[in-house]
Amino acid sequence: MAPTLTDVAKRAKVALSTASRAFSDPTRLGPETLRKVLEAARELGYEPPPPRPAESASDAQTVAVVVPDIANPVFGTFVKAAQTQGWHSRQTIVLADTDFDPDREREVITQLSARSAGIVVCSPRLDAEDVLDLCGDTPVVLVNRETTTADCVLADAGDGLRQTAEYLAALGHRHVAYVQGSQHSWSNSHRVDVAREQAERAGLRLDVLGWQSETVAGGTAAAAGVIASGATAVIAHNDLVALGVIAGARQLGVRVPEDLSVVGIDDMPLAATAHPALTTIAVPMDRAGSLSLELLAQSAADDRHQPRTLRLATQLVVRGSTAQVPARTGSALREHA
Repeated sequence: MAPTLTDVAKRAKVALSTASRAFSDPTRLGPETLRKVLEAARELGYEPPPPRPAESASDAQTVAVVVPDIANPVFGTFVKAAQTQGWHSRQTIVLADTDFDPDREREVITQLSARSAGIVVCSPRLDAEDVLDLCGDTPVVLVNRETTTADCVLADAGDGLRQTAEYLAALGHRHVAYVQGSQHSWSNSHRVDVAREQAERAGLRLDVLGWQSETVAGGTAAAAGVIASGATAVIAHNDLVALGVIAGARQLGVRVPEDLSVVGIDDMPLAATAHPALTTIAVPMDRAGSLSLELLAQSAADDRHQPRTLRLATQLVVRGSTAQVPARTGSALREHA
């Protein structure tokens, strides 16, 4: 693979933003720092992208928002809030859906960052440094992906998962399964780590099951594995997966919540109207949408802006898909699988 600006920054032992300035605005760097960056680039064979064309008045008011799946109501909520914030700031929001595809995400970010005043990438499938490398000197905010070199907005699953573990333990559950989302999702790996920590603190045995698509179909496919594990409760990566688990369990003759308690994450609008209504961890994606645009405006207005990470609290919302541990044992549940 061709060397990236991130590779140059590591070789020169400077921040990624410093390496970027060596090519976009070298007068802002000291002679020694500039020499180190250019020497590292020459050693690696790095070729900087062509300079961005002069920004038009319309470009200066355009912000790109990139999401992995606009069909997911959670990302729809995020985009709507970002558009509202952009309208108040007299900005035009350009939306791109990458369909959970890292290669498409790379292509979209490359194209949009070259003709936008700023870019917000929500739940990126690429590594944070790869996203920043593609954006170059275009201001960027990452949502649900953490790094110290860019502004980030995170829905902190920690407190919501702590509440969930304690709640399930209080209901008498001792064995819980966790259905993962995509292996490319930072949110997935973060939630798994936190779920393990909080399950241990609450005295729960946690079985982490394999990766699934973050859809109803993914949850339906995972249902048999959940039941085979013998767990009496399951936490799903998101609400869509949780609804799929409920549907799959029903097909296998397992009742929710009488035989199996199910918890989702997101609290999308459908969660309250499902049957049974879904217990879930509410994630403030509307707030994340507004804050990402605010951070982007601050970054664009101040060249000395220091990257910040904003963590948004999450909250367990109890509904009808959870109940006290069933009288039947885990081995009895496995008979349905």
